[in-house]
Amino acid sequence: MTSPLPEPDMVAAAAMWQAYRDEVPGPDGEHPTVEYFGDSAELADELLALVLEGQKRATATLFAEFEADGQPVPQIGGHWIACDGRGTPVAVLRSTELRLGTLESVDDAFAYDEGEGDRTRESWVRSHTRYWQRGAEARGIRWSEQESEIVFERFTVVWPPEHRTP
Repeated sequence: MTSPLPEPDMVAAAAMWQAYRDEVPGPDGEHPTVEYFGDSAELADELLALVLEGQKRATATLFAEFEADGQPVPQIGGHWIACDGRGTPVAVLRSTELRLGTLESVDDAFAYDEGEGDRTRESWVRSHTRYWQRGAEARGIRWSEQESEIVFERFTVVWPPEHRTP
């Protein structure tokens, strides 16, 4: 059984962003997205735990999901706030590397950095194919292993200090 994701706590996200900016000033005007890993409360908690433990430093999203959800595509150096399965903001992440490619273009290093399952490319392809089929169906978008563009993203944790990537 999976639980749907609640709306994120935007007031708490704004407070977290302000706390980060008070300690690490940056350009004015950046408005980070507030997001979840995964598509259920349980998966959001599981994947966020891997981030906080330091095992997960990459993620991959169908390009069409950004369009369907009305979200901007990440930018190198841009920030986003990751929430737990209850909608509570937990960490500020900073995108450090982005690449657009197809499913077949994922390599062993990226699968390992994503930190899920047994961290092999084979496991990564299996689990992400199932995930993207489910997500594409829910959004009414087309999914193709050979043609769908994927945004491959690496990130660091920049806030809170106790989880900051060294």
